[in-house]
Amino acid sequence: MAPAAAGDGAYRAGFACFVGRPNAGKSTLTNAIIGQKIAITSNKPQTTRHIIRGVLHRPDGQLVLVDTPGLHRPRTLLGQRLNDLVRDTWSEVDVIGVCFPADEPVGAGDRFISAEIAELKATVIAVVTKVDLVDPATLAQRLIAVSELYDFAEIVPVSAVSGHQVDTLVEVLVRHLPESPQLYPDDVLTEEPEQVLIAELVREAALEGVRDELPHSIAVLVQEILVEGNLTKIYADVYVERDSQKSIVIGARGSRLKQVGTLARAQIEALLGKKVYLDLHVRVAKEWQRDPKQLRRLGF
Repeated sequence: MAPAAAGDGAYRAGFACFVGRPNAGKSTLTNAIIGQKIAITSNKPQTTRHIIRGVLHRPDGQLVLVDTPGLHRPRTLLGQRLNDLVRDTWSEVDVIGVCFPADEPVGAGDRFISAEIAELKATVIAVVTKVDLVDPATLAQRLIAVSELYDFAEIVPVSAVSGHQVDTLVEVLVRHLPESPQLYPDDVLTEEPEQVLIAELVREAALEGVRDELPHSIAVLVQEILVEGNLTKIYADVYVERDSQKSIVIGARGSRLKQVGTLARAQIEALLGKKVYLDLHVRVAKEWQRDPKQLRRLGF
């Protein structure tokens, strides 16, 4: 049954996710809607690995956002697992927002994803992201190209960076959720354990400014969190696949690793609201993306 129009007085609650090729702005959009940094954002493709649920509480409903990795043609066992994760998520949500970046023409990756969602029972809307980066004429072209890909329930142009139409997008998502009682208590913002969020923040910091060959090769494992008075001590290992990558992450005389630590610590303190001591070690796990045992140990 199609959802009634918003403003019908019904309380709606359910799950929604954004999908799209890597770098379509999915995580940035999730963060803009939830209003707190819960999903890792980086300008390197394929950076989200864990499904992070963000919960938005509204008087008329509750929107639970599920963050998925970008769907891509897999080249490694890790890539394959990430794609399976995406498809599992898609089959369980009520609304899917397919993201198309306004600053890039609709391409083969977008067509691949639009074909994949044709089988699903969720309501599918199109979200044209990054509209702050293009002029009105280009945006109009993108909207037409997107509308020809699939019979979307609605098409919403937004900019997560400037906040343009983010509220409108939320209205649209909530409108297509089923009538349902609240799914999470009022004070829940995310379902992810702190340890996973901390590991993601360290990984994001480690990705800042490194060369393009590194993003997929970095994994982070939080070994221990100790609370001593008002100080939280965090011990974490940053895993790479080769010794040459280890020296890139550490940098000359440890300068890069120090930068990573400073950046990550600031983000973790903002997340926890406490003072943090962060201890990072870089370790090599040879070819971990292709090794099922190592993938399991690193949480995939």
